[in-house]
Amino acid sequence: MRVSIGLLALTSIAAAQPAGDWVNPVKKVLGSGGVVFGGTVTAANLDTASVMANAGFDFLWLEGEHSPLTLETMRNMILTTRGLKAVPFTRVPVNELWTAKRMMDIGSLGVIFPFTSTPELARQAVQACKYPPEGLRGAGPGLATMRWPAPGGYPQWANKNIMVIIIIEQKKAIDQIEEIASVPGIDVMFIGLNDLSYSYGVGGKTDAPVVQEAVKKVLAAAGRHNIPVGGPAGNPAQIKKMIAEGFRFIQGPSDLSLLQTAARDFFGSLKKEGVERKEPIPLY
Repeated sequence: MRVSIGLLALTSIAAAQPAGDWVNPVKKVLGSGGVVFGGTVTAANLDTASVMANAGFDFLWLEGEHSPLTLETMRNMILTTRGLKAVPFTRVPVNELWTAKRMMDIGSLGVIFPFTSTPELARQAVQACKYPPEGLRGAGPGLATMRWPAPGGYPQWANKNIMVIIIIEQKKAIDQIEEIASVPGIDVMFIGLNDLSYSYGVGGKTDAPVVQEAVKKVLAAAGRHNIPVGGPAGNPAQIKKMIAEGFRFIQGPSDLSLLQTAARDFFGSLKKEGVERKEPIPLY
C-alpha cells in the first residue's frame, strides 16, 4: 500500500508569521487527508528543542505529563522554535480548563489532554481551548500574541488554529467511544496504547487481542465522525503498519530516545569498521 503524505507543500507555510488567512499546517495536512509526524521533547534544554523543531517533524510534542519540563521552560521552547518547521503542542498533566489555559497563553498551538475517558471530559477539553461563545477560555493571551501576532485578532485566529487532541487510554473510554467521538471540536483522537493495555489488565502487551479490538473501535468511531486518529510509534515498521490501519497523527520517538539510538548506531559503525575500544567499567 502506497501512502501519499503530501507534507512538503503544505508544511512549507511559515509558522512564525501568521497572516490573516494562515492555517495551522498540521490542521491543514490532516484536513486534506495527510499524515503528520511529531517529535517528543522531554529534556529541559532549549538547544534540543530547536534541533527537534528543525529536524523534519511537523509538530513538537512538549511533554508536560511525564517529564520535568516546567511552564517557563516550555514557554522558552515555544519562543526558541519560532520560524522553524515544527509547530508547538503541549501535553497537560490533567484534563482541566486551567491547565490548558496556561499552555495556550504561552503560545502552544495545540493542547493534548490525557485520560479523556468520558464525553463530559471531551467537551471540557474543547471548551478549554475555545474563546466564547464557542468555549470557556479566559482572556489574557499577552504572551501568546508575541508568538502568534495574528493581524486580524488573536481570539478569532486561535479558535480556528489551536488544536484539541484528546487521549483515549482507558477501557471506560472505549465503552463510550461513540459518544466521545460525537463531541464537536475534537481535532485528533490519540490512542495511548500502553495505558490502554494496563486498563484492560494486559499491561504492556499492546498487541494483545483485547487491546487491538479496542483500537479498531476507536478507528471506526473516529472514522464515522471524520476525526484523525493518532498513536505512538518508535520505528519505521510500526509507522508503516499504523498508517495502513488508518492512523494519521504519529507521535515519534523522544529526544532522548533518538539520542540513544544515534549513539548506538555510532558505536555500531565503529565496530563494523574494525575500530577497537575498551568497554566502560560498570559503575553499579
